[in-house]
Amino acid sequence: MSAAAACMPQLVPPSSPLHGSAAQQQPAMAAAERRQPGATETELTMHIYIHVWIISHGIEEQRAEDNSDGVSAVGKPRPVVRTLTCERKAYMEGFALWRSIGRPELQELDPILSFDEFEFSAPAGFTDHPHRGFENVTYMLEGSVSYHDFSGHKGTINTGDVQWLTAGRGVVHAEVPGGHGVQRGINIWINLSASNKMVEPRYQDLASDAIPVATTDEGGVSVKVIAGECLGVRSPLRPRTPALCLDVTLRPGACLRQPVPRGWTACAYVIDGEAHFGGEGGAKSSAGARTLVVFGDGDGDVVDVCAEASGARVMVVAARPHGEAVVRDGPFVMNTREEVEQAREDFRHRRNGFEMANGWTSDHAVAATAR
Repeated sequence: MSAAAACMPQLVPPSSPLHGSAAQQQPAMAAAERRQPGATETELTMHIYIHVWIISHGIEEQRAEDNSDGVSAVGKPRPVVRTLTCERKAYMEGFALWRSIGRPELQELDPILSFDEFEFSAPAGFTDHPHRGFENVTYMLEGSVSYHDFSGHKGTINTGDVQWLTAGRGVVHAEVPGGHGVQRGINIWINLSASNKMVEPRYQDLASDAIPVATTDEGGVSVKVIAGECLGVRSPLRPRTPALCLDVTLRPGACLRQPVPRGWTACAYVIDGEAHFGGEGGAKSSAGARTLVVFGDGDGDVVDVCAEASGARVMVVAARPHGEAVVRDGPFVMNTREEVEQAREDFRHRRNGFEMANGWTSDHAVAATAR
């Protein structure tokens, strides 16, 4: 069930995004490493300082390490420049989403191509479909999603698990609900730079208990560090496009001040509760569940997130923009129309990254045909 479902109602085979179970974690990571040698850009960018200022229940705590990037002792909060409320939209029986990025009002937030909260249940399913040119992030909030790809990589993304898939030059996979009832999650597409669009595919799967958690001393803030670094805790994931992804839970009145490199795009999505954003000296914006908040750039180097009286759960996402042309056609995201057409031809003829799709059918497609 990936952003593809909403982005491409009339595409090549339907598409979706999802993950791998804890039981299959080590084999999944082994498969990932076999398919993606080499390091990523993130290791250079995210080794920045960590300066964090937490304000929770009236207690202020300042933590700072050596800052080679020029962040001030307190940090300058980024202002909120836009808020978007998301409405549920059903795309087929068993599949619906709340889209915040990738809609007419906000087609992209470079390099974030789409940001969806989804609901997924039988009889919906996304049988064998391709991807090229971006990273597909699936983070499960409730329930699970099962997947199978043309390299033999398969598993289930369970509650609290994440799969960070760098599609690169090409992946073909299928995704279906992994359990009974409604499965809920977050799906994000992050663009790859022109120089990385044809890298070898890579899966990075983390079970919920393997995602590091950062907390404040007084316990007002708890953060699952999916990608990047928070409160001195760093995720083992290494996105190809340098990125920060945090699942932040705040008790009533608690606040988090999170460093974000200057020049990076930054946003926050309220999953539950209500929070306000923005820093001292500037206007604060309140947002309820299923609302996206977009931060401005300028010379700000931190984003402030504070829970209202009900508490809040918020996803904070930031990434380094590419500043390049984007041409999208369903499951393919490239820099030119010619490159998109080439991707379609490569998939059609099973070449240039799609060779393993020749003669392959996923277990999920076989099961769907048998029904």
